[in-house]
Amino acid sequence: MQFRESRAIYLQIADFICEHILLKKWKPDERIPAVRELAVQLEVNPNTVMRTYEFLQGQNIIQNQRGIGYFVSSDGVKHATEYRKTEFIEKELPAIFRNIYLLDMDVDELKPQYEKFKKQNYEKE
Repeated sequence: MQFRESRAIYLQIADFICEHILLKKWKPDERIPAVRELAVQLEVNPNTVMRTYEFLQGQNIIQNQRGIGYFVSSDGVKHATEYRKTEFIEKELPAIFRNIYLLDMDVDELKPQYEKFKKQNYEKE
């Protein structure tokens, strides 16, 4: 995983976990990697992963089952979607809107590119 300096690593790991949940790689009530396991995989300090897990628990995206491990909460998809939407709208969308404005583009011009992106990356053939 390539980390950006502009955002805290634990939040970037939270985005990584949410993406796995939203892409259904990790399903509701399914166990996710242990703290140490994910730390090794991402090459980060286990304390950073622990901070991420605590943050995601607070967002009701994952839950800890004492002695067993961490699991995607039963409504984790819903909460992950809400979290990621809020982050996107507040953090990323303003820069996108600024570029659209500066380039004198219309939002409708983006729809064909978006549809092409979805087809190439996420739709099964």
